Amino acid sequence: MVAVVSAQAALFGFDIGDPGIESAMQQTLGDVETYLREVVHSEHPLVAEAAIHLMDAGGKRFRPILLSLAAQVGGRRQPAAQRRPGARGSAGADRWEGLPAFADPVVGAAVVVELTHLATLYHDDVMDEADVRRGAPSANKRWSNSVAILVGDYLFARAASVAAELGPEAVRIQAATFARLVHGQIAETVGPADGQDAVEHLLHVVAEKTGSLIATSARFGAMFGGATAPQIEALARYGELIGIAFQLSDDLIDISSESEQSGKTPGTDLREGVHTLPMLYALASDDNDAGAVRLREILSAAPVTDETVLAEALGLLRESAGLKQARQTVRGYSERARAQLVDVPDGPARRALESVCDFIADRTS
Repeated sequence: MVAVVSAQAALFGFDIGDPGIESAMQQTLGDVETYLREVVHSEHPLVAEAAIHLMDAGGKRFRPILLSLAAQVGGRRQPAAQRRPGARGSAGADRWEGLPAFADPVVGAAVVVELTHLATLYHDDVMDEADVRRGAPSANKRWSNSVAILVGDYLFARAASVAAELGPEAVRIQAATFARLVHGQIAETVGPADGQDAVEHLLHVVAEKTGSLIATSARFGAMFGGATAPQIEALARYGELIGIAFQLSDDLIDISSESEQSGKTPGTDLREGVHTLPMLYALASDDNDAGAVRLREILSAAPVTDETVLAEALGLLRESAGLKQARQTVRGYSERARAQLVDVPDGPARRALESVCDFIADRTS
């Protein structure tokens, strides 16, 4: 399965360092992949096809990976016994479609966060008028904006149904996270307020749109993995900070990579007129070097539609002080995330979480 392979490839970027933890994570991720498809099942052919469209396109599965790692902090070494895939829950549990019976709440929580993430992608592609997502035609391009929006809503509904199976606290957390996601999208759409620093605004948007759900991933993993209350709060803070670093590093890869490492063609942000962190730093620079001046000229006129100018801008950005400063910012968030682990006992789980910090800080070097 493409997505399982993607998740495994992402795992090998981290130094897990413990066979028991890695085995438990691989088991959890495999179950998550199976249950994702069960949960989004629909008797309506179009809904069924469109709902698995982005799943089939692959993805990093970073949120389930981090959730599974956080679950190890409470001493969880192996997943709870699972029912065999294929048997559906009772109709009474869910009156419009039976849910799978999650014997392991960590798997159920991972399904909640990944479904929520996938739902946001359907909506983002409509708002961004995107043509491609993960190397495949976006849902809005393949079908229509209306279908993409409604399928995103359907995935949010299914995520809420699974959260309800996990208990009222999970529902409350998922709802609060959803509210932050919406506020982040609104802030991005409206743009900075008068007089607001553009970098400050961007970091706020990233915290709301990406950090919030990754914080919830770590919180859920700690909760359902049996961690203590202080550890749960520490891991939620860790998740938010590492989530910000993760998104910022993805934006840097859009500039620095010669490949499609970020899942989109390098320079996509420039083509779409999106000013990411290194671009904002470059725009704010008072460097009078010819390259810096030319780069500010190009960025001020974004979006960049001419391929020659695009190549020139990418070359200038890769050598710019703005990119170096953005890399320092990513490393700073990664180190702040590491500092949150002070309440997590030393051991394989903590070392694996620290390895995530190193991986994200180094992936754009």
